[in-house]
Amino acid sequence: MESTKSAWGVLSLLYVITALFSCPSVFARESALSLSQLIDYSLQNSGELKALREEKGIKDAARIRAGILPNPTLEFEVKSGALTGSKNESSLGLGISQEFVLGGKRDKRLALAERELEVYRWQLTDRERLLRGEVKNAYFDLLLATERLELADRSMALNRQLLDVTRARLAAGDIPELEMNLAKVELGRSELTRIEALKGVQQSQSRLLVLTGLTDSQAVISGKLDSSTKMQKTPTELKQIALSSRPDIKLLESEKRRGEADMLLADAEGVPNLTAGLLFSRDATSMEIGGVEGKDTAYTVGVRLSMPIPVFDRNQASIQEASARKSSSEIRLRSAVRSIEQETEGAYRSYQSATSVLSLYGSDIIPQLEENLKLTQEAYRLGEVGILSLFQEQKKFIEVSEGYLTALHDRQAALVRLESVTASELTGGIK
Repeated sequence: MESTKSAWGVLSLLYVITALFSCPSVFARESALSLSQLIDYSLQNSGELKALREEKGIKDAARIRAGILPNPTLEFEVKSGALTGSKNESSLGLGISQEFVLGGKRDKRLALAERELEVYRWQLTDRERLLRGEVKNAYFDLLLATERLELADRSMALNRQLLDVTRARLAAGDIPELEMNLAKVELGRSELTRIEALKGVQQSQSRLLVLTGLTDSQAVISGKLDSSTKMQKTPTELKQIALSSRPDIKLLESEKRRGEADMLLADAEGVPNLTAGLLFSRDATSMEIGGVEGKDTAYTVGVRLSMPIPVFDRNQASIQEASARKSSSEIRLRSAVRSIEQETEGAYRSYQSATSVLSLYGSDIIPQLEENLKLTQEAYRLGEVGILSLFQEQKKFIEVSEGYLTALHDRQAALVRLESVTASELTGGIK
């Protein structure tokens, strides 16, 4: 009984394994990568981003350096009269001094280091924004190339069917051999078109592999070009979103604040620091009176204060340099605001234009073309139309289908650009 149960268990397991492996589409769906996954891979594997992230250690070190106080100075001095004939005279001095930073320079250095770190963070965020746009474009380019390859396969299938029909009609004596030869030529042309389409797929896939750091076996993507994504924002709303969300605007605003912090530090650097020291000395002297030599030792403790006098250098050069950088950042910020507004308007117009082109195709053009093609194929099979009419109908079907795919891709590319320009997600997709 136990052996029977074990046998049934093994058979059941084998059945499950066989059923799973007989459905490769399940594994294909599980292993296919979505756009969001591709973006995540690119953000993780980008060499430029990795190098930029490592630079955070430089900024952190600068912040630590800005908060460190000056080290105290230890002074030691010994004097002896042995070389000048006064061997009993000597002096020993010991002192310690500390520089005190005045004018709030330490706090201002820390503030400047924080602004530098803020600038770095926005630099990293902006580079991630640009990379997202590059991956999206590469992804939709690959979708377009893949669907063009499918269309080329469809064209080859149509021409193979036509060749079979011409052979049958030639055997029946309905057509001359020339028509079958023309069908063979059309099949050869469609095969050449497929080779070019496959080359386009390989090129698009290579670009996506470079951006994501994946291998050929990993770069199985999911998705189709479609017209279901909608964007309802107005140009005014898009400009507001762009100006409030763009990392490069935040970057320039941070650079402006860094310039202000740099100005405050440069002014503070004009105030000299105070150095205070505590001194201890021991002086040994000898004096001979009436042939009798007397020795005396004196101990003294003192305080020493020193400060540079800002007569010639009042940090004028650094103040001028900081002022120039601050003015430059303000000008670049104003210029970037105008540029982003114009860029947003241009991206919106491109999106509207691509949407208008796509709408011209309508939802019934492709189905109607397919119906016309089927009717023409049947008419040729029955001898009601010539082969040139069928060639013309097939050519029209392929050209319009490719135009429709291009319109879908152009609209999606315009939407990607609009999302990149506004640094936002406008259709429920990935930023």
